[in-house]
Amino acid sequence: MSPMVIAKTLIRLEDVTCSFGAIHALKSVQFQVESGELVFVTGVSGAGKTTLLRVLCGELSPSRGRVQIATHSSSGQEIFIAPVFQDLRLMNDRTCESNILLSNDPNHYDSNKMFKREMMELCSVFGITDRLHVKIQDANGGLKQKVAIIRALLSKPDVLIADEPTSALDLESTRKVFEIINYYNIKKGMTIIWASHNRELVKQFSGRIAHLDQGRLVYSGHACFI
Repeated sequence: MSPMVIAKTLIRLEDVTCSFGAIHALKSVQFQVESGELVFVTGVSGAGKTTLLRVLCGELSPSRGRVQIATHSSSGQEIFIAPVFQDLRLMNDRTCESNILLSNDPNHYDSNKMFKREMMELCSVFGITDRLHVKIQDANGGLKQKVAIIRALLSKPDVLIADEPTSALDLESTRKVFEIINYYNIKKGMTIIWASHNRELVKQFSGRIAHLDQGRLVYSGHACFI
């Protein structure tokens, strides 16, 4: 059996418009994401970042235009996309560890021991090993965001899509998270689409910037040219 191959272009948007009544959140957006890319989506609040990410992960259908999501050639199934949105979608009555354990997929890990080792390595890097026993309902915003990001990374998605998931973190913690996702992109080949309002921090990392202004994609290219 030939190995699984992912098409080079993973997601393509063609002339995508999203309207909510009289509000046009996206306007005729042409956009595509290649396998192995790190894309930072930037723009002020209300520029359309969240709407774009929801379209990219298939949670929102556009009012007009076309969205194409690649499939695995051997299985015919769409690529696996892990979203981390601002509501985080954590289970409040469970501990941080219990929430992270939900990402333990036997298709990606040969044993529970292997998963636990990678989980603890990430938790150590994120600085939450002593907080794993805390229930989500008792956790602060920063801890919740770290749990959501760790859970998404451990699920080993083809594409990780995150909507400003460091908004509750200080600058040092935010920088560390950016370094971790940069590592997963470069060393593990994970395709990452990451929305952030912090353009100055984004410029310090390799990758492409997709900048939105009032629903329009006004720039797509390297950070040094923006």
